[in-house]
Amino acid sequence: MTETVRALQLLGDRKLELTAIPAPPPPAAGEVQIATKAVALNHLDLWGFRGMAFAKRKMPQVVGVEASGEITAVGAGVSGFKAGDPVVMYGALTCGTCKACREGRDNLCENVGGIMGFHVDGFARDRLNMPARLVMPVPKGVSLRDASCAPIAFSTVQHMLFDNAKLEPGETILVQAGGSGIGTVAIKMAKAIGCTVITTVGDDEKAAKAKALGADHVINYRTERFATITRKLTNKKGVDVVFEHVGGEGFNESLLVLKRGGRLVTCGSTAGPSITFNLMQLFQQQYKIFGSFGASMKNIRESLDKMAGGMLPVIDTEIGLADLERGIARLESRQVFGKIVVTF
Repeated sequence: MTETVRALQLLGDRKLELTAIPAPPPPAAGEVQIATKAVALNHLDLWGFRGMAFAKRKMPQVVGVEASGEITAVGAGVSGFKAGDPVVMYGALTCGTCKACREGRDNLCENVGGIMGFHVDGFARDRLNMPARLVMPVPKGVSLRDASCAPIAFSTVQHMLFDNAKLEPGETILVQAGGSGIGTVAIKMAKAIGCTVITTVGDDEKAAKAKALGADHVINYRTERFATITRKLTNKKGVDVVFEHVGGEGFNESLLVLKRGGRLVTCGSTAGPSITFNLMQLFQQQYKIFGSFGASMKNIRESLDKMAGGMLPVIDTEIGLADLERGIARLESRQVFGKIVVTF
C-alpha cells in the first residue's frame, strides 16, 4: 500500500479540501525531508483562496506559503542538517545561480520557479522535500510556532524597514494597519531602535492592543482622518517613513504625511491596487517610494535572530490543519490582530 500524508489542497475558487496525497520519496542529493509543524497565514493565501492566477496554476494545489518544520531525513551531499533539527523554509523556488541569487537578493531571482502555495505546491502537508539551500535552522529557544512567522511576516518587515526605507534610530514612522501581521511586527521593530511610532487601526480594541505593543500614537482611521492627526503630531513637518501595505484611497494621504525627502515603502494593496497621485508633489517634495516584495534569506536569518533575542510575533489565533479555511475567513474579515498560525 502506498504511504500517504495529509495535505490541504485548493481545488478551485474558495474550495479547500483536506486530502491524502502520496508521501514524498526519500530526499534526493542536495535535498532534505521536512515534517511541517506550523503554517502561518498571509494575504498571499487569501489571494490564492480567491482564485488569483488560476490560469497559471495546476489544480489541485497544496496551499501554504510560510512555514516551519523539523528535518526527518537528509539527502546525499547535505551537510549542516540532521534529523530532528528545527527549520524554516524559503517560500519561493529560486534558482540559486542567477546574479540576484548570487548576490543574496533572493526575492529578485531571475529564474524563480514559483511561490510555494501560490504557483507550486506549498507547505500545508505533513512532509515534503526541499533543496537544502532553501532551508534555515531555527535558533535555540524559538518555538516552531513563532518561527513559522519568520519567512514572510518578520522578514518582509525587516527588508522593508532596513534594506529599503533604511529606518534609523530616533526617526518618526507611520505604520499603516498596525493590527495586521506585518503591522504588529513593524511596530515592534521600529520601537526596538528607538523610533517614534504612529499607527492606524480600524477599531478601539485594536487601538488598545497597538498601544500595549509600544506604539506612541494610535489613530482609528474609521473615526479620524489619519493624515490630519499625523500632521498635528509632527507639528506639520511630517514623518520620516511611512510603512504602507494597504493601497487604495489611503495611499495619497500617506504621501501627504511625509516630510520633505521622506520615504514611503509599500508591499501590499489590500484596499485596492490602483491609485492616481500628483507627480509635481512627488518631485517637489522629493519623496522616495520603494516597492517591496518578499525578502532575502539573509532577512529571514536576521528575523530569527531577533526572535531569539526576545522579539516574538503577535499570535492572533492558533488553529489545526482542518480549520485552515476558518483561519482564512478570519483573515479576510480584518478582525485579526497579529498572525494566524496553523499547527500540525
